[in-house]
Amino acid sequence: MLVWERPEPPDRPVPAPLSRERIVRAAIRLADADGLAAVSLRKVAAALDVGPMRLYGYIATKEELLDLMVDAIYAEMRPTGDGWREVLRSLAETTRTVAHQHEWFADLIGGRPQLGPHALARGEAVVAAMGGVDVDSVMPVVDAVNAYVVGVVRREITERRAERATGMDKRQWQATFGPYLERTLATGRFPALATVIRDAAHWDADRTFRTGLDFLLDGIEARISR
Repeated sequence: MLVWERPEPPDRPVPAPLSRERIVRAAIRLADADGLAAVSLRKVAAALDVGPMRLYGYIATKEELLDLMVDAIYAEMRPTGDGWREVLRSLAETTRTVAHQHEWFADLIGGRPQLGPHALARGEAVVAAMGGVDVDSVMPVVDAVNAYVVGVVRREITERRAERATGMDKRQWQATFGPYLERTLATGRFPALATVIRDAAHWDADRTFRTGLDFLLDGIEARISR
């Protein structure tokens, strides 16, 4: 029986009462502070001041714990709006915002479909907004937006981690490697790339994300209208 369907143990009059929700919230706090490497059943039990064996009545494996953690984060993402375009934009923006708040989440999205109740409720809200779209196009459209968001979020989180690991922010990194790039472009071997780097606008992360999302939604709208 999957964890979503398996009942929790009955309450017991003990000094430290437990529930799946308390366990999951403790695991999320550990992951938010120190990443997924900080999450184990033993560490979660220690954070709750209980023995590790008590957790096994609620969660059988670490994989189940990760599934529950991911589903708890999906509860923070409820896309809203009038019409499919607004809902898909809300889907993208809320996913990105939440992933920035919980960096470890970026390591777990984009794999197998999430089947927890909060993930399914999020999916229901999105699909319901696609009511005027041909049924065969609904999931390819949603998958395209999800793929865009997952790709952007993972790149942004990777850049954050690189900044922490190297001690160099984006401006410092550019100052360090800029001279090399200038010398390389000066050879004339990469004229198209040189034009873009030198002449194109360089937007911040938020504007870059919104612009790319507009490109994608415009393309979806053009395809649907045909």
